[in-house]
Amino acid sequence: MGLKIRRDDEVVVIAGKDRGKTGKVLKVDPAKERVTVEGINIVKRHQRPLPNAPQVEAGVIEREGPIHISNVQLLDPKTKKGTRVGVVREDGKRNRVARGSGTKFD
Repeated sequence: MGLKIRRDDEVVVIAGKDRGKTGKVLKVDPAKERVTVEGINIVKRHQRPLPNAPQVEAGVIEREGPIHISNVQLLDPKTKKGTRVGVVREDGKRNRVARGSGTKFD
């Protein structure tokens, strides 16, 4: 299954505790259908100090957690709102287009 959201895309969260927030996609996991978005779903992890790696921070670390891909929508560059994505083939290439305005993402 090909995903319509890729790394470095601007997305808006449509469900969950961060609904309405926007951010850039940092990582996509197609096998689990999850995306990691910059500044969204901040989780706290406890890190103990490692003697071999002093550059690793110890203590409570906040970082982005993954969210399901169905809870985000691509941000339409024309309207700056969330939109569904369609795929159009032109010259043997697959191009992603916004369903609402018809603008191309690629």
